Amino acid sequence: MGKTISCSVLLALISCFYLLFATALDTITPSKSIKDPDVIISQNGVFRLGFFSLANSSNRYVGILPLKDSSGILTISDDGNLVVSNGKAEILWSTNVTNLVPNATSAQLLDSGNLVLNNGENGGSSILWESFQHPSNVFLQTMKISTDVKTGRKVQTRSWKSPDDASDGNFFQGIEPFSIPEGVIWNNNQIYFRTGPWNGRIYIGLINVNRVYFDGFYVVADDVEKTYYETYEYSTDSRLIYFELESDGRYVERIWDAGKGDWINGYSSYLTDCDVYGKCGVFGICDSTKRPICSCLKGFKPRNIEEWSRGNWSSGCFRTTPLHCQRDNNNGSEAGQGDDGFLKLKKMKVPAFPDQSSITNGECKDQCMKNCSCVAYAYDAGIGCMLWSGDLIDVQKFSNRGVDLYIRLPSSELDKGNSEIIVITTVISGMVVIIIISALLLLRRMGQQRGRKKRRTHIKDKFHGETIGESSIGVKLQQLPLFNFEELATATNNFHPQKKLGQGGFGLVYKGTLDDGKEIAVKRLSKDSGQGLEEFMNEVAVISKLQHRNLVKLFGCCVEAEEKMLVYEFMPNRSLDAFLFDPVKQRLLDWRKRFNIIEGISRGLLYLHRDSRLSIIHRDLKASNILLDQDLNPKISDFGMARIFGGDENQANTKRVVGTYGYMSPEYAMQGQFSEKSDVFSYGVLLLEIVSGRRNTSFYNNKDDLSLLGYVSS
Repeated sequence: MGKTISCSVLLALISCFYLLFATALDTITPSKSIKDPDVIISQNGVFRLGFFSLANSSNRYVGILPLKDSSGILTISDDGNLVVSNGKAEILWSTNVTNLVPNATSAQLLDSGNLVLNNGENGGSSILWESFQHPSNVFLQTMKISTDVKTGRKVQTRSWKSPDDASDGNFFQGIEPFSIPEGVIWNNNQIYFRTGPWNGRIYIGLINVNRVYFDGFYVVADDVEKTYYETYEYSTDSRLIYFELESDGRYVERIWDAGKGDWINGYSSYLTDCDVYGKCGVFGICDSTKRPICSCLKGFKPRNIEEWSRGNWSSGCFRTTPLHCQRDNNNGSEAGQGDDGFLKLKKMKVPAFPDQSSITNGECKDQCMKNCSCVAYAYDAGIGCMLWSGDLIDVQKFSNRGVDLYIRLPSSELDKGNSEIIVITTVISGMVVIIIISALLLLRRMGQQRGRKKRRTHIKDKFHGETIGESSIGVKLQQLPLFNFEELATATNNFHPQKKLGQGGFGLVYKGTLDDGKEIAVKRLSKDSGQGLEEFMNEVAVISKLQHRNLVKLFGCCVEAEEKMLVYEFMPNRSLDAFLFDPVKQRLLDWRKRFNIIEGISRGLLYLHRDSRLSIIHRDLKASNILLDQDLNPKISDFGMARIFGGDENQANTKRVVGTYGYMSPEYAMQGQFSEKSDVFSYGVLLLEIVSGRRNTSFYNNKDDLSLLGYVSS
């Protein structure tokens, strides 16, 4: 039997991650039961099903069911159900599926951790019952936490009563559609924590998620069928990760650390008291960096001052001055829209229960202003316009991330305090501050210029001040936007593995955040890379001169000692191949999105070939070099192999054929001859992949066709 890492409990299932392959059977049949302490192990040795005990409990468990001794049996009953019975043959739990055929079912433990009741002993044609539809406190890969509004059916994780008692606790976690889907943790029937709305990429109310939430995590919302679910599936099996809803209501990510030989905590839903839902009541705002943590929004006062003084903020706040539109309406006249305005609050967790509108950002304010019941609005590119009417609840101030929230106030509240004395004081104070800041900035700039000059001199000496690249059209290093190594190391947390976005022949790409909050992608050339200084500088020379919405933007570079790095705009949805060839993620690419991606690539390629000042041949156009922004808009990247043509040039030859086989045109691959037609050929292959969802190379093991091109032409 393999070495156990750790265990996590599902209903009627104890699932243990394994490092070593195990040889035990993976199926329970009418003739093959599990009797304590026997186990079954999934086919590839990933999960184990059996009986277990908790640290401070004398009970034996299989799932959430306590047995008082070690005589428990997990078997297929005479009616075909999976049951747990004790030594007295008393049935303690059953799958309770009706109309089964006796002696025709089996229960199999899959490598996903799902225990399924099938037709037949070797996995039948249909699943009759599955443990993933009845989870306990653990959320595993491919499991779907779901809500079906029409039927009322919900799949939710449920906490244990305590770490030593696996019976049902008070907390459960699931997805709530509201008007925009959110992840919610409930304490009995009260909301305890919420993630904020899903914007197609992340839950916008999770401040401590530094990655694009988690690789493979996504939410699917079918507003027509009224079904909603969240799930996750990693593209690699190199990391063991699961999520656990603890008995105190915390929702924690567990990551297996092979070096420590133990599980470590990652994301946690609860970091401060501000994460508790509605901590400061209606129209209150929670800021964990302040004491007390709760205060009223501007224009509001505590409803119960005595309770607030004792640290009980649940009564919330009330508006001190009515909105002008409300007073005008009460007087029977039209709303005085010009007399109300909006107070901007930066980096906020938006209130609960927004109404969604598809209007643009510029129209969001106008729509809220026209409706007197609208008390706040916010905008997120992935969601659109969010509007609130009635009480605002669960508003939190973030130190970073978050969105801008606009609170509706009467003009008297917005203008309050602008007296002459305050104005004069502010002006004088501002002048003093400006003088001090200007002096500091001047000193800093002088220091930076000296450092930059020193770095450029070093670079110039190292590379002899030459323009580098296969083309005669180069760029001087002295003219490049330069980052220093320390700045990029800080931005990427010293190039921490958790900041890693991807890897190629050139080296690694990391996500970083600069001091001003700007998110970047840092391409760090490996010392062992097949690409050298020539490709590095060629990419700088090409892309630094390009400006187009469908080309990835280069912010600058770093060349210090042995380090060579390029700094790009951050693309939150990574590359097209991560969506296109993933059986789960590709469902997010409907035909409209695929068409938009095709159109964007076409526009970018047309710019390179025709609309830029000099014609540019990319030479490595493929799905992994198409990056996607938060709205799945495509941007062509990786210009290390590109060539620039000037004047009347339209084709060239090279003895060094570079690029990716399967995307290369025949004349380029065999003769080294390339032109705009080379990119067009690659674009055609990419177009077929986008339409079919299949890699060009996925047919190589097919005896009839050698590639996607062969399949299409046949």
